[in-house]
Amino acid sequence: MRGLFFILILLFLVTGITAQNHFNHTVSYNASDGSPKATLADVAWIAGHWKAEAFGGIAEEIWSPPLGGSMMCVFRLVTDRQVNFYEICTMVEENETLILRLKHFHPDLKGWEEQDKTVDFKLVKVTPGKVFFDGFTFERINENEINIYVVIDNQDQKTETKFNYHRVVK
Repeated sequence: MRGLFFILILLFLVTGITAQNHFNHTVSYNASDGSPKATLADVAWIAGHWKAEAFGGIAEEIWSPPLGGSMMCVFRLVTDRQVNFYEICTMVEENETLILRLKHFHPDLKGWEEQDKTVDFKLVKVTPGKVFFDGFTFERINENEINIYVVIDNQDQKTETKFNYHRVVK
């Protein structure tokens, strides 16, 4: 009986921990921990032309190699042969760490965010083949495949979305 009680307590604790951390691939920024030291050399493997199936269409990202302390990216989502939206992103070296910034645009290039506002993702952790920003993770599968996981907040409902990108080879 004592063993059953222990198992029930353990199950309760594990279930509680799992319920609190329901995202498997993204992490949250903790201000008391701050961001680790990192450079663009740690994430240069992200550079390239990438495509994935997403949201019933095709997602495309083109990341430049590091230059001038930054990497830049353009993104578009095409559904039903029409551009749904664009993003412009930068990953920059700032204060001995990295920060990811992006802006969204409608198909006519009118911005979603206010003129001087960006969506910023602070660096949480870098490991070989993975880089974790606050709610945004890059994972290298191999030279021609990466996964990007993003926490999307839609009307206060947060979900973790996976983009499985493959390198576009000419």
